[in-house]
Amino acid sequence: MTQPARSAVAVSLFFVAGWAAAQPHNWPQWQGPTRDCLSNETGLLKSWPEGGPRQLWLFDDCGAGYAGPAVVDGRLFILGTRDGICCLLAIEADSGRELWHVALGPALENNWGSGPRSTPTVDEGLIYALGGKGVLICVHAADGREVWRDEMQQFGGREPQWGYSESVLIDGDLLVCTPGGPAGAIVALDKSTGELRWQAVELNDVAHYSSIVKGEFHGRPQYVQLLVSRLVGLAPEDGQLLWQVDWPGRVAVIPTPIIHDGKVFATSGYGAGCTLIEVGDDNEPIERYDERAMKLMKNHHGGVIRLGDYLYGHSDNVGWVCMEFATGKKIWSEKNALGKGAIGYADGRFYCLSEDDGEVVLIDASPEGWQEHGRFTLAPQTQIRSDRGKIWTHPVIVDGKLFLRDQDLLYCYDVKK
Repeated sequence: MTQPARSAVAVSLFFVAGWAAAQPHNWPQWQGPTRDCLSNETGLLKSWPEGGPRQLWLFDDCGAGYAGPAVVDGRLFILGTRDGICCLLAIEADSGRELWHVALGPALENNWGSGPRSTPTVDEGLIYALGGKGVLICVHAADGREVWRDEMQQFGGREPQWGYSESVLIDGDLLVCTPGGPAGAIVALDKSTGELRWQAVELNDVAHYSSIVKGEFHGRPQYVQLLVSRLVGLAPEDGQLLWQVDWPGRVAVIPTPIIHDGKVFATSGYGAGCTLIEVGDDNEPIERYDERAMKLMKNHHGGVIRLGDYLYGHSDNVGWVCMEFATGKKIWSEKNALGKGAIGYADGRFYCLSEDDGEVVLIDASPEGWQEHGRFTLAPQTQIRSDRGKIWTHPVIVDGKLFLRDQDLLYCYDVKK
């Protein structure tokens, strides 16, 4: 073995060993460790000073895109566009210093804003990242060395109107994602090689923009995905369709389903609304919301969070909403305090971001109502955002840091007490 090879192996072994002693507040994928957007961090600021929390650093070379960050063991991984190429970047979370970057291929071009949309997934020292045009790569987290690459098109997929946006799911030795298409809309790949393990041939839906989640129903695991015209549950071992319900998806179906207590909550915008499905022991889906509840939450793409017995998020034409998970009953709504946007959660507080002006507000995570504890506006803001685009990347809170993105600008704020 040559000396450079020995060095590369040593670096990789050191990085993988670091995973075994991982920090407790890693954010290794879209919506966190269990894809529910719930952080277990404590010791964070309960209120912000005038002007907001202290900015630790600003990284200004992410390039175009709406992709969110994954943060593991002090390293942040994010997708962006540089010189027309979609790139995966590794950044030191404490300093904002770039460590390495690798190219996926040509970047997505779109009149609402070019560039990648999905969050990388980090697992056992490897990173899995899906670009807007359908290139999927697996690389070493230590240095970006490529392990394998696929394209959604090789599984029969076709690039959606606004590009591939799903954040892929790693489950055991499988990678699960949604290429879409008549050959089978959902696939499971061997995470070590990228080889096809199964394809859900009963589904011929085109790809939209939601991400798959795994849940357990009556002691049995399932994958759940929201497609444009149906909400589905699949068997993890072979992709068999276990149940489905019709969904009135229009234009773009984006939010990730929420699984809790044997039930699935789903929502999307453009007037589609929401639903709560209870999955029976025989995999029979039962609708639990009445018609009024189904029209309360119409979440476009800012996300909905279940905390305890309640759901929180922004609903088109309604404002920020708290609703009861089990019944769909409205607990409170707030339309004037902050415009439409995305939501994050940590340590008893919601972090709400306005997509129009970059205003960030800290509120109680409570069914008692909208109670603010500070706000500030992102500054500076990008000069490369499309005229039709907005600030759509969700807030992420990891290890006492708040990460926000506006295209090429990646912000880090100190929110630890």
